[in-house]
Amino acid sequence: MSQVEFEMACASLKQLKGPVSDQEKLLVYSFYKQATQGDCNIPVPPATDVRAKAKYEAWMVNKGMSKMDAMRIYIAKVEELKKKEPC
Repeated sequence: MSQVEFEMACASLKQLKGPVSDQEKLLVYSFYKQATQGDCNIPVPPATDVRAKAKYEAWMVNKGMSKMDAMRIYIAKVEELKKKEPC
């Protein structure tokens, strides 16, 4: 596992052309944030900001996870999404 592999997965994610569900997007986002910033360090967004609240909650689920573990899971999830791509 290396930073280069993580960065390659980040670039691959941007290239996906197939549909990615909102749930999958939140999951990938949460592991990206955990891998790059560690535990969630932002204030709770207002309940009226549904999108920000969902992102916050997704990131908070990973609290305590190491950055390396988050990178591994992120890479695996991106690979899984790539396999779903239409040929």
